[in-house]
Amino acid sequence: MNHHDLDQPEEIAWEGKWIVAKKRGRWEYVSRARQIRAAVILAIHDGHVLLVEQVRTPLGRACIELPAGLIGDDDEKDDEHALDAAGRELEEETGYRAAELIDAGEFQSSPGMVSESFTLVIAKGLTKVGDGGGVHGEDITVHRVPLGDIGAFLDAQRAAGKAVDVRMLLLLAADILSRATG
Repeated sequence: MNHHDLDQPEEIAWEGKWIVAKKRGRWEYVSRARQIRAAVILAIHDGHVLLVEQVRTPLGRACIELPAGLIGDDDEKDDEHALDAAGRELEEETGYRAAELIDAGEFQSSPGMVSESFTLVIAKGLTKVGDGGGVHGEDITVHRVPLGDIGAFLDAQRAAGKAVDVRMLLLLAADILSRATG
């Protein structure tokens, strides 16, 4: 396997507050500024999964997602732990607090285009403590969806013109695998 591009120097084409566009050999890609990572939260309570909906400017429409947020996105929290960020984001976005947060591993978002990684966090022992909706300006809608209805829910959201984040595959995996092998 030829890894010629890995031997080339990394060049920065453009840098903003949150994103850096880079080039290495033949590859163009983006990364988060300051090596910021994300925490993505799988929160299931009483047979329902907590999902969020928010407008995503690059898509030009609302997107259905798992709750998530950046780790250490505040300059005062550069050393923030993924589990701390996950707990904070879960409460801000959904209004639920978790009694237990479990690190389920680090994953790459879209490795052919983005160097960003995220830590998948499982939230257990959920208690409703607020309305959610995010911090000022986020305008997040919370959906509490029965696990058995996730496929139909996402189909209805697509039909309504909303985007569906790739991480929804986690919730659809059993159905997709049974269709592929059956």
